[in-house]
Amino acid sequence: MVFSPASGKLKCEFCGTERAIVSDQLEVKEYNFKEALATLSHESDQIIDKTVVCKKCGSSFTLTPFSISSNCPYCGTPAITDFVREIVPESLIPFQIGEKEAKERFKRWIGSLWFAPTAFTKYFRGNDKLKGYYLPYWTYDSDTATRYQGLRGDTYYVTVTRTVIRNGREEQMRVQEPRVRWTPANGTVMLSFDDVTVGANKTLSRAILDSVGPWNTQSLKPFSEEYLSGFLAEEYTIGLDNGFEYAKVKMNHHIENAIRRDIGGDQQQIHAIDTQYRHTTYKSVLFPLWTASFKWKGRIYNYAINAQSGKISGERPYSVIKILIAVILAVAIVMAALYYDRYYE
Repeated sequence: MVFSPASGKLKCEFCGTERAIVSDQLEVKEYNFKEALATLSHESDQIIDKTVVCKKCGSSFTLTPFSISSNCPYCGTPAITDFVREIVPESLIPFQIGEKEAKERFKRWIGSLWFAPTAFTKYFRGNDKLKGYYLPYWTYDSDTATRYQGLRGDTYYVTVTRTVIRNGREEQMRVQEPRVRWTPANGTVMLSFDDVTVGANKTLSRAILDSVGPWNTQSLKPFSEEYLSGFLAEEYTIGLDNGFEYAKVKMNHHIENAIRRDIGGDQQQIHAIDTQYRHTTYKSVLFPLWTASFKWKGRIYNYAINAQSGKISGERPYSVIKILIAVILAVAIVMAALYYDRYYE
């Protein structure tokens, strides 16, 4: 049986029988970040043998070191293995968008891309399957207190005399010209962050992992292996401490905006920032993604579809020929308009 996003149940692909997933009604917990770092051993990316024997056909196959769920390459039967990392996911967001709907969304997105190569659009209109992945994420909560120093800029105007040309003659004109008065500014801003999400492996680029969000973490379910049945899943390869560094970058964007609001004025300059992170907690979770890739001119382009919201993110190739044709057409239209203005008016 495999998990069905349409029903939220396990479904037999042969007879259609469905069975509800019974999981413990446990609270999705947050764990203390500093305490976890103090107790974690040094984890290395050593080669880990994950040889699996299929329960249906008896074939053996090897998974990548940090895969925890896959399908038998011979008969397609789901296979789930043990975790090897010290921190295991205790919650996940189940797939809510099935492959059929994901492909329809993806085709519409591909069709909306201007200047995409024809081979690119034709490839994704075929019957190629998307891959369903549960990818590991960290979520972080933190209370921040940030001391800053900078400058506040207030705009004022002065009257100056300018020489202008009118009808071929020089004239003197009095105009208002803007100036900025800068004054020192300092203070403290305090912000609380809840569930800052950070992709915790390198299967997809950081840009895709960040832009495919946001995720509604209120929909997290207690972890059950049955949700993984029929999908690929991986453990984290970006550790808890490194993940928090990425979370800081996300938080700093909001902190800087808060500082600018606190400084006020028409312009702001921020010269120094010192942020303290307090009461930091984390969760290890799995989020659902449909993925695809396309190889064109020696480069691989990756794509991801958020299987909760349907949001799509990815890299895209450009057709130089289509861009040149568009430029030529634009130039031709401009030249035609100029010709018309010159000879018919």
